[in-house]
Amino acid sequence: MSLQDPKLFGKVAVLFGGSSAEREISLMSGTGVLDALRSRGVDAHAFDPSQRELSELKREGFARCFVALHGRHGEDGTVQGALELLGIPYTGSGVMASSVAMDKVMTKRIWQADGLPTPKYVRLAFDQQSREQIMAVPDVLGLPVIVKPPREGSSIGVTKVQGYSQMQDAVALSAKYDADVLCEEFIEGEEVTCAVLGHGLDARALPVVRIAAPEGAYDYQNKYFTDDVKYQCPSGLPEAEEREIQRITLAAYRTLGCRGWGRADVMIRASDRKPFLLEMNTSPGMTSHSLVPMSARAAGIAYEELCLRVLASATLDATGGSL
Repeated sequence: MSLQDPKLFGKVAVLFGGSSAEREISLMSGTGVLDALRSRGVDAHAFDPSQRELSELKREGFARCFVALHGRHGEDGTVQGALELLGIPYTGSGVMASSVAMDKVMTKRIWQADGLPTPKYVRLAFDQQSREQIMAVPDVLGLPVIVKPPREGSSIGVTKVQGYSQMQDAVALSAKYDADVLCEEFIEGEEVTCAVLGHGLDARALPVVRIAAPEGAYDYQNKYFTDDVKYQCPSGLPEAEEREIQRITLAAYRTLGCRGWGRADVMIRASDRKPFLLEMNTSPGMTSHSLVPMSARAAGIAYEELCLRVLASATLDATGGSL
């Protein structure tokens, strides 16, 4: 697909908004993408699946969709499955990769099976959340421990637990967003993120972004609504560390079957500089604070060009490649 002639994309729907807990972020991402595509002459239109039936995409003659939805019913394979049935190519990973990557427990199981480094964890299913079971978690993982819903993003429902007395409240908060609760070993060190563009052997990792949040609080508020977080891209990491993070990110992306684009969150353990994979985002943020556009800029890819490249990669599971 040529990026030079925007008419070749046909009529494009930018899917954003949605009904997940990340709706507010999706609205910001989608607005940015919509403006960028229109600025390059693409016939792009806003489409909020929480306000309109997806079947309208077919009736209104949309040729492809840019998925700027985050969280459930947007990033978890459900919208992707609907678009497969409608036969409308879409950006990002397919049904299975989207579904698996949205579930942090399933993602960790696959990474562990492939020998990729990810923090130790305990899954508390909905029927395994008695006081005794909750209080036993720090005995297994140590303290501090991270408690979070396994199928949410953007740091929603996440608690860093410093002591046993906080465990009960942390699990209760997480359980508001997901019946299951993921408790994860806390990796003391630096947080980085690494984006990927492409599919299969053609996928390539972009420059690593280093994240420095105030008092280590890279939470929902600091991610999207303050300028207190400092980002470094180029990361300033030793070249060997940068290469290793890019290597495991590419391996993590490929083993999940991701395509189009994605972004892995990684912790570098301070004690030995070993990187650990936290999660894979298959519909990364595209706001003014977002990390994929920042990484792309460092690679010489402007925001508008990034949006065009992602749009050009739109495909269906049935075809398995860009259209």
